[in-house]
Amino acid sequence: MTEEASKKDYSQLDRDHVRKVYKAMVKARVLETKLSSLYKAGKIVGGVYLGKGQEAVSASLGACLEFNRDIFAPLIRDQAGRTAMGEDPLDATRTYLGSAEGPMRGRDGNIHRGRPKEGMFAMISHLGASVSMVGGALLARRIQGKLEGCVGAACIGDGGTSTGAFHEGLNMVAVEKLPMVVVIADNQFAYSTPTNRQYACEDLADRAKGYGVAGHTVDGTDFLATCAVMQGAVDAARRGEGPQLVVAKLLRLSGHGEHDDGSYVPQQVRESHFGQDCLDVGRAQLTEYGMATEEEIDTWWKESAEEVQAATATAQRESAPNPYTEEWSAYSCPQFKA
Repeated sequence: MTEEASKKDYSQLDRDHVRKVYKAMVKARVLETKLSSLYKAGKIVGGVYLGKGQEAVSASLGACLEFNRDIFAPLIRDQAGRTAMGEDPLDATRTYLGSAEGPMRGRDGNIHRGRPKEGMFAMISHLGASVSMVGGALLARRIQGKLEGCVGAACIGDGGTSTGAFHEGLNMVAVEKLPMVVVIADNQFAYSTPTNRQYACEDLADRAKGYGVAGHTVDGTDFLATCAVMQGAVDAARRGEGPQLVVAKLLRLSGHGEHDDGSYVPQQVRESHFGQDCLDVGRAQLTEYGMATEEEIDTWWKESAEEVQAATATAQRESAPNPYTEEWSAYSCPQFKA
């Protein structure tokens, strides 16, 4: 059954939690704006994919998760979720700029970073696979007797829900009744393919009943509504109520990547309700409900800019990996060494 979020009653929301979510959104926007500038200046090799317009969905999920407790598989537009869970901006700048000091030691594509030992998986390009990966990790914890109190979360776009891996993964976690939250950012386009050419159902959350999981739909541009729905879904999974499917409706406010101008998005769609910026909506709601002042929010932007600038400067000073002095074997057996 699809559950629509209330747009009026936010009395159950914790003020500190909501502020944490919004701060992560601000920091992610500042960081990604900087990464876009570095890309355009030729300082970043590879693609840059922005989460502009998706920060409320991503951060409201990440803020409910903890390093060394939960499992999170973010997608390319989930910088806000990474930030809310606790990722240091240095992890991002070091990876994008190819520093050997980064979590991937400068050896992987700039979007494929993570700290799997602490519960944050590296982004997986094979869309849909993250659902089965997180499901498998949760199953492993169950076998080890370490599942209690743990939640797994995976993010995917509307296009990725058409992959076989998504269906097989969601079916598996449903059958096993694993404590998992699957978040679909329904941003109306799978790259340039509109949703009416992707699926025929009215709402992707309608599929939840077929899998035997709980379904939730939320306006992903509505900051407080998104916080409420995501908190409820994560809490339900953590209480042992089984997998939760959250569909957030929104619009990507940039191209598929910084190499794409998004010219295929009709102007009437850009000017629609889902074309509004969740950061603007969130700022208005925070002040309206007395959860933050304009001055506090301005301070968060300033502090984020300073932190991102410091992280960028640090990464730019560091060395790239050296293939001539480092051991690059992914796997090696001592008996086969000379």
